[in-house]
Amino acid sequence: MKIAYVFDAIYPYNLGGKEKRLFDISKNLSEKNEVHIYSMNWWKGKKIKKENNVSLHGICKYYPLYIKGRRSIKQGIMFGLSCFKLLNEDFDVLDADHMVYFHLFPAKLACLLKGKKFIITWNEVWGKDYWINYMGRKGIFGAIIEKLTSKLPDKIISVSEHTTKNLIEKLKVNPEKIITIPNGIEFNKIQKVNPAKESSDIIFAGRLLSHKNVDLLIKAVKIIKENSNKNIKCAILGEGPELEDLQQLTKKLKLEKNIKILGFIKKSDDVYSLIKSSKVFVLPSEREGFGIAALEANACGIPVVTVNHKDNASKDLIKKGKNGFVCKLDEKALAETIIKAIKTSSSMKEACIKEAKKYDWSKIMSKFEEVYRE
Repeated sequence: MKIAYVFDAIYPYNLGGKEKRLFDISKNLSEKNEVHIYSMNWWKGKKIKKENNVSLHGICKYYPLYIKGRRSIKQGIMFGLSCFKLLNEDFDVLDADHMVYFHLFPAKLACLLKGKKFIITWNEVWGKDYWINYMGRKGIFGAIIEKLTSKLPDKIISVSEHTTKNLIEKLKVNPEKIITIPNGIEFNKIQKVNPAKESSDIIFAGRLLSHKNVDLLIKAVKIIKENSNKNIKCAILGEGPELEDLQQLTKKLKLEKNIKILGFIKKSDDVYSLIKSSKVFVLPSEREGFGIAALEANACGIPVVTVNHKDNASKDLIKKGKNGFVCKLDEKALAETIIKAIKTSSSMKEACIKEAKKYDWSKIMSKFEEVYRE
């Protein structure tokens, strides 16, 4: 098959769960199929190049994804307009990321004109309430576009049962149009990585966005330092619009000796290495469509602490006391749960790895081929 993916952000140029997901899927599918990814021009040089046997097409110049901590409307519109170039491309099936919606209309048109099937990968559903909370009154237009685009595809690939439920309940998508295929991890690759020499008690890895609540983690570290362990060590990996604020908060709370904000780490093996040398992975995010980071942490042999929020699908991956803990979205509760996880971390290692192994890509990839071949 000739498979076309349309995603505005791709790994390793932008670090994120869905970007890593596409990277792994496309690399696996390219062994038997011709795979093309249409994105922004994240790299320097020619607009078309090959990486890991996958053809990357820079159909639009790079625009920042975020402006002042929010997704850029300009970026979405410019990428959407660039997707009219798909009319000149050849493919058997087209799979597009649902964000940031504008590109889905030209993608649908290209499929209609070519008589091809149109698939949308849906990571998370925002719904009317979240849109209004995110953008104020203008959010109603975002909610309308989200619901409208959910009617465009022939099939929706949902990354979790949580997202599937929201597609049906919030966007009123016909359940027969949805197939749920969970995200996976490169389990065997992670097992081969050695722990880093420098260790930490707590680690977070992900994009530094407001809904990730990394500030809550920093405040929890302050509580632990004052009440339990003055030498507590925390590593924060990632970049994003919240970076400067998090650095200032760390300084304000006088935690420079306890918290290291390491920023962007290009190689995934280096990230896994740092996770393996930690005792607990903390994901205080209130919005996760799936939670790949939690699975990768389990594969590294450490438990995960996440929060109980209706939009956080990663909590569904956690079995209390087995591969992690779920707590309230509160700095005190987070601190108490982290202490509990640190104390039991070594005894949970085997169970964490066992749970993560269920999501190895080798057990999942055939489901994608089945959907595309239909």
